[in-house]
Amino acid sequence: MGFIFNGISSQSMNVKARLTSWQASPPLRNSFVSIPGKPGVADFGSDSAERVITVRCNIAPKHNLASLVGVLDGLAEWLDPDKGLKQLVLDDVADRYFTARLQTEVNCERLIRSAGAFDLNFVCPDPHAYALTDEGFTLTQTGANAITRSKGNTDSLPVFLLKGIIPSGSSTYVSLKTNDEELRVIGALAAGETLVIDSGLVTAKVVDGTGETLRNGLPLLQELNFPILRKGANSVTITAIGATFTELQIQAKSRWR
Repeated sequence: MGFIFNGISSQSMNVKARLTSWQASPPLRNSFVSIPGKPGVADFGSDSAERVITVRCNIAPKHNLASLVGVLDGLAEWLDPDKGLKQLVLDDVADRYFTARLQTEVNCERLIRSAGAFDLNFVCPDPHAYALTDEGFTLTQTGANAITRSKGNTDSLPVFLLKGIIPSGSSTYVSLKTNDEELRVIGALAAGETLVIDSGLVTAKVVDGTGETLRNGLPLLQELNFPILRKGANSVTITAIGATFTELQIQAKSRWR
């Protein structure tokens, strides 16, 4: 077993790696409040905390200690947390990736004269794993459209890319209803422009045909009701009133807990 971090494999860095445990779900943060005079606590639900992935590593015997230190120097440069969050792919679950960085220092234990063993603790501020090959859908007709997410095991926060012509004004719009939750786009959107609605980042922007950002897209949304896709069957209903609908591309952002 090995892993790929920031596009570089552990094998290419002369490091052997394996998982010794696996979290079936990320740690939970429970919201409890004690109420005087009432037994127990009031339950205000829970959400997920950051995930920590521990990888057990070792370096095969080298000719001398200096060679071992040279491998560790390369490791320190490769995994430098000052470079920020990077994509982490574990060989044992190669269909998904995490966004991670090192959480703690790396202490290498010398097993014999010039071999070593150590743990790498990666922290994932977003505890979800995302599909390396994402699911995508392209809708070109108004009315009800059925789409099915087959990857992942929890709801996803998709990216919608809307093309069409929407004159400015509250009486002209394109309605995107995802599983009975409506997002109404009131414009203005011109031919050749694309409105990118990102549920994960909770933002929107208008781009041109080359992907260059033209302006903030949030003023085009009547309400900040960003779409969510369930695992399995979903319905996306498109309605154009006084506007021309051309195409809706959906990047599912399928993910696992």
